[in-house]
Amino acid sequence: MAYDNDNIFAKILRGEIPCNKVFEDEHSLALHDITPQTPVHVLVIPKGAYVSMDDFTAKASDAELASFSRAIGQVARELGVVESGYRILANNGEDALQEVPHLHMHIFAGKNLGRMIKPSDK
Repeated sequence: MAYDNDNIFAKILRGEIPCNKVFEDEHSLALHDITPQTPVHVLVIPKGAYVSMDDFTAKASDAELASFSRAIGQVARELGVVESGYRILANNGEDALQEVPHLHMHIFAGKNLGRMIKPSDK
């Protein structure tokens, strides 16, 4: 999947589309998902043009890598979900049903999230 400069996160980062911001620093942005799947559903995105975690870890600077990782932890703390628990998820590629070609981590919380994935029918 190639990076698309017209994806929704690129437009948000350029200020073309508003968002409900939770956190922002030099390299990362966190925002509430517009179609939340759980009571707490926040997206954390790097500000650089990275399609996936593979792309990000191969090309991002050390500062970007550290910022993104720290942003996820800081957002979880600010949301007050550390004690009760939360899940972090990134869909990367076709088999994972990635919809937007910009790396984004979902933070899910606010209820029992059940099993991580459905067991396969080998």
